[in-house]
Amino acid sequence: VQLQAFGGGLVQSGGSLRLSCAASGFTFSSYWMYWVRQAPGKQRELVASITGVGDTNYPDSVKGRFTASRDNAKNTVYLQMNSLKPEDTGVYYCMVSNYWGQGTLVTVSS
Repeated sequence: VQLQAFGGGLVQSGGSLRLSCAASGFTFSSYWMYWVRQAPGKQRELVASITGVGDTNYPDSVKGRFTASRDNAKNTVYLQMNSLKPEDTGVYYCMVSNYWGQGTLVTVSS
């Protein structure tokens, strides 16, 4: 299993970013995918889950601002992040089962 997240960067508060995660090594469409973030000094936090058919779930901390989606033809999952806040800063990872990919850093300046 290989997962590679990209699309992070530095953005001002209120801005937007779109993360992507390219997956390989498993039957992508059969698995739930997850986006998880880790802020400095904090525990990892699940920010989005998406089923194989695209049903999503979010914690209250990002609900209404983050949107996960997937393209099963491209084996890719996305995370659209709008109205970003400084507390959204962290390394964002995509995850499937017990596998983690290389994360991408999101920094939101105030």
